[in-house]
Amino acid sequence: MKRLIISALVLGAVAAAALARYNARTVSPKTPRKIIQLAEPKLQGSMSLEEALAKRRSVRQYADRAVGFPLIGQLAWAGQGITEPIKGLRTAPSAGALYPIELYFATPEGLFLYHAKDHSLEQTIAGDMQNSLGGIPPAPCHIVVAGSSRKLTAQFRDKAKTYMLLEAGHIAQNICLQAVSLGLGSVTIGGIDTQEVGRACKLPRYTEAIYVISVGYHLTGGNVGAEGNQSAAGQGLVAQGKKVALIIPSIDFRDDELVETRRALEMAGAETVVASSKQGTIRGMLGNMVEAKVLLSGLRVDDYDAIVFIGGPGVVEYFDDAMAKSIARNAASQHKVLAAISAAPTILANAGALTGRRATAFLSEQERLQQGGAVFTSTFLERDGFIITCGGPAAAPQFGRAIAEALAGR
Repeated sequence: MKRLIISALVLGAVAAAALARYNARTVSPKTPRKIIQLAEPKLQGSMSLEEALAKRRSVRQYADRAVGFPLIGQLAWAGQGITEPIKGLRTAPSAGALYPIELYFATPEGLFLYHAKDHSLEQTIAGDMQNSLGGIPPAPCHIVVAGSSRKLTAQFRDKAKTYMLLEAGHIAQNICLQAVSLGLGSVTIGGIDTQEVGRACKLPRYTEAIYVISVGYHLTGGNVGAEGNQSAAGQGLVAQGKKVALIIPSIDFRDDELVETRRALEMAGAETVVASSKQGTIRGMLGNMVEAKVLLSGLRVDDYDAIVFIGGPGVVEYFDDAMAKSIARNAASQHKVLAAISAAPTILANAGALTGRRATAFLSEQERLQQGGAVFTSTFLERDGFIITCGGPAAAPQFGRAIAEALAGR
């Protein structure tokens, strides 16, 4: 009996050591743990399923523009998003609801793993991944569809691999149709070097790269794919070629205002840049993380077609900030599109940019706007010439579209 106990202890120690070696191989302590909490996915769009099916084409050439995280989040949800939270059921069918597929997004900022349970992205590799996937042509975003048939083996045995590949196909079609509805082009690439892509993405053991979906904005005019032509006008990209500065406070910006405004502008073809009084990662009041790439002190109004101030509790830092007011005044004097949402219109009022103009904002800002010479209207959205103001996050999508239309001269 004593020998049996000793043998069991030895075997247990060996198993523990093996497990530790396995974990060391599959989970590197050096892996970045940056988490991006994505905005809630849109459940309604402007394009019908039938129209998306009719317009889907393989697009192999893209404009030199990044696909922002708001759009990546929508694509991730289309492929693997949870649609029935109690049972954890997702947008694509899965044999036994076991979900052996993982989605990785290769972008200029790094490689991100999608977590369906909390609709977030986890950065697993830092640095530009566009040219790291084994000879796959460059694109603003590559979606690596990876999977492990071992998750299905116990229940489906020799059919496990087949069911995993079928699921990858369901997911890929969802993503391609979502891309069409977002005004993006995509192409599925099955002829990949699975080992090379797996090594580049540092996939866990027993997980293989199955498919790559390249996604990006259409080129303006011309032949952008072997299967057909797509023009900017045909995709509704009314703000194509325009550049917009989205100014957020250095703390507690309103996440949904930024996400929805940015989404509307990028869907219209505009390039967006986030600016703030602090450079780097900034957390919103709802927990979303965003990278501010431009410092307010270094922002040149001449470089942008529109200046947009995003609200949130932290926006009070700009109410009497000399730099923020100077940017607003310069934009107004140059007849740039100048916009602000929720409490942020107070910045425009304090800068003297709303004198004699119709404007709206949170009701808490009515007195400040009137003191600044504005004609306060208390509507959800107000546009007076090139100046656009909005009452709050509920109207953020309309706010973004109004800015896009102003950029188009409409």
